[in-house]
Amino acid sequence: MPYTNVHRGARISPTKVRPVAALVRGKPLEEALMVLETSKKRAAVFLKAALLAARANADQGDADMRRLYVSDARADGGATMKRFQPKDRGRAFPIKKRTCHITVTVDQL
Repeated sequence: MPYTNVHRGARISPTKVRPVAALVRGKPLEEALMVLETSKKRAAVFLKAALLAARANADQGDADMRRLYVSDARADGGATMKRFQPKDRGRAFPIKKRTCHITVTVDQL
């Protein structure tokens, strides 16, 4: 049975999270945690938190913790905060502060 955690509204762009999610997808749980701990990317912090929460969800269920692996890790687009930066001659330059929904699913082998 798969166990899922969704981190909604993470203040990071989904295009920055997707390459890090691809690193851990399909790996055993402990190996995925090691990859995220050694990564220098900021997205690894968000993914690690979601992965630990998914592991806690599996622990609450009847899962064998030694056989868990990351079956799915993805980042979908969330709400975009729209801001404006003043530019020359009274113009306004739009800034899009993107958020994402990080979904991590763990399952047994």
